[in-house]
Amino acid sequence: MPYKIKITAPVNRTATIASKVVASTEKREFHEFRNRRSELPLIQVPIDLPVYRVENYRTFTDQKDFISAEGKAADYFSAGQESEEVQQAQHQLLYKLALQGKTKEDASVSDVLEAQGQRQPLLISASGVVVNGNRRLAALRELYDKGSKFSHFSHVDVLVLPADATAEEIVDVEANLQAITDVKLDYDWIGEAQLINRLVNLGRSTAQVAAQLRRKEKDIKYAIQTLAEADLYLKEAPGTEGNYSEIREDAEQLFGDLPKLLEGKSEPMKEASRVIAWTLYQNKGRLDGRLYDYNAAIGGLADDVLDRVADELGIQTEVAVDPSEDGGGADDFAIDIGDEPQVTSFAGVIEALKAPDNDAAIEALIDATQTVIQLDKGQRSGKAALKSVQQAHTKLASVDLSKADKSTLPKISKQLEAIKSLVVALEDKIAKHKP
Repeated sequence: MPYKIKITAPVNRTATIASKVVASTEKREFHEFRNRRSELPLIQVPIDLPVYRVENYRTFTDQKDFISAEGKAADYFSAGQESEEVQQAQHQLLYKLALQGKTKEDASVSDVLEAQGQRQPLLISASGVVVNGNRRLAALRELYDKGSKFSHFSHVDVLVLPADATAEEIVDVEANLQAITDVKLDYDWIGEAQLINRLVNLGRSTAQVAAQLRRKEKDIKYAIQTLAEADLYLKEAPGTEGNYSEIREDAEQLFGDLPKLLEGKSEPMKEASRVIAWTLYQNKGRLDGRLYDYNAAIGGLADDVLDRVADELGIQTEVAVDPSEDGGGADDFAIDIGDEPQVTSFAGVIEALKAPDNDAAIEALIDATQTVIQLDKGQRSGKAALKSVQQAHTKLASVDLSKADKSTLPKISKQLEAIKSLVVALEDKIAKHKP
């Protein structure tokens, strides 16, 4: 059975801590509060007295997964600081982390505490909220709950912040501790980005946050953009259900690359490119090579990819435009080949890729991305012409006129005449290049 959380009322916690602070004769140096050296009182409190800080960026991802899995309200943790149920849930998340080492070779927090006991005090607020040491407290509580062998964990050492410490200053303490290289906290990239977002939302510039965390400003901006793309994916991509753990391990680079890959595109093309990226990420096991190798298919080659998918699935992408409806603006972009003005829309392709039963669309996308990537490489290696002709031959060989709508035959004939002219022109160029 896990350790059972019992909350002491905030007023009683505060009174107990205050009386012990007054009686304390021992202080410790602390440099991460208000950006200067402080001497904080060191006291001992019963192990069941402190409460976990639920605004904890190390457990952010796990909290979101818990909310999704258990069907809890979005503010389940943020509104439950003094709830025994929420504290119990937070305890389980923290204890799970306390059982993990930074690497497989490292001892876990729990193992170290079991072998060595508590060597460093926790840091708490004047009301008993743990600012630093939440994992250690969870591990100590579980050890204490095992019986008399660990009865010496009945009380824990804590440093106490001043009673006037604000919520903003407590966030700063967490950020300042994160910035210390030799004790850097092992946050996942999502939790770290959330902490950065929190600091920016306090009204600080990215330059100020960079200075506080001892990072480059470009890294701060990168983290914010990456998190924004990740949140959009979890909100809109099929099958994600808001589970941050699905993207914790291997998606940081994809979401970090997306802003640059989308730069300069129209909003519809940004959406289409994101859907390409999301689909490839969800099916990365079916790709040849690394997901990073497909960046060009998400960026500059996205139009070609979408065209090929549309052709494979028989999706119409040319949409007729009524000049009277959009003021004639579409004429500025339509190619006049004697037919009605048209623009290209990939809405049908996006819909196919987002559909629940979309295996054919996924296969078409993977094939299209691999083709355009290979062609792009060929272009840079001087083999683009050959590969383009091979692709055209494959497409023409697959045409089945027996299934064509009769109304399309005149246009098909017109296209074939144009193709014949192109073939003649290309043959003439080849003849000129022959020795």
